[in-house]
Amino acid sequence: MIIYITQSALQDDAGFIFREKTITSLKKIVDAGHSLSIEGEGFGREQARLLEQEGIGYDTNEKRPDFYIDSDGNQLKLLTKEKEQVLSGGWEVVVSFLTTQARRASLERTTSETDISITINLDGTGQSEIQTGLNFFDHMLEQISRHGLIDMELKCDGDLEVDEHHTIEDVAIALGEVISKALGNKKGIERYGFVLPMDEAQSTVALDLSGRPYLVFEGEFKREYVGDMPTEMVKHFFYSLAMNLQATIHLSFAGENDHHQIEACFKGFARALKAAIEQNGRIKNLIPSSKGTL
Repeated sequence: MIIYITQSALQDDAGFIFREKTITSLKKIVDAGHSLSIEGEGFGREQARLLEQEGIGYDTNEKRPDFYIDSDGNQLKLLTKEKEQVLSGGWEVVVSFLTTQARRASLERTTSETDISITINLDGTGQSEIQTGLNFFDHMLEQISRHGLIDMELKCDGDLEVDEHHTIEDVAIALGEVISKALGNKKGIERYGFVLPMDEAQSTVALDLSGRPYLVFEGEFKREYVGDMPTEMVKHFFYSLAMNLQATIHLSFAGENDHHQIEACFKGFARALKAAIEQNGRIKNLIPSSKGTL
């Protein structure tokens, strides 16, 4: 999640560079996998130096945060993205709330072709409520939710009177972005995932949440449509997803039934994603890369 912090939350009326327990609290929030965005106006060089010295990453742009931390006199207050107050108190209360939260994120994406809202919980149980206007596509997205154990609420109002392309492509873009947002700085995740052949339709998926988007897609469909979904859009869905999830995906499949092949692709991806986003307690404060970033 992205946490936006105002300058008044960092400093109190006593005039110190940071209010008491700010540094240790910010470090705990970052170690929990969240990203920090700090109000740029009034943010001083000494503040920046201290954060960098402690290895606390941040930016100074307000990038559609999930929560705001602001001040209310001597107390802090935690607000939702809609600016509704969740709680107030000291840093201990705020940190406790943020570090025990599941990895959730929301996104709204509007273009001249589609209007999409999506909310996910990476630590869910696979519950979903999905409406894209394409029944078979909804069914495939439900497979990602159910088999990836990702709770998902997704609604897309697209220009289906033109064709299905924009709806499928834009949902893939939004899904990739919101998963990336929920993952935060990716500390403690397994990073890699794979799944081997399943059912009579063979599907093999290899996934790396590497920050380097790439897709290898091998397999052919016989039919032009399955239900109301063009089969040519399956590859494009995974391409758009890979680009916006910033992931490397290798996907191959074979079989006789196109419905089963497509479903195997989506289920296989879900299982690979589930493995890759799993948190490992032994590396909970580490990014799984020798470069120190993903």
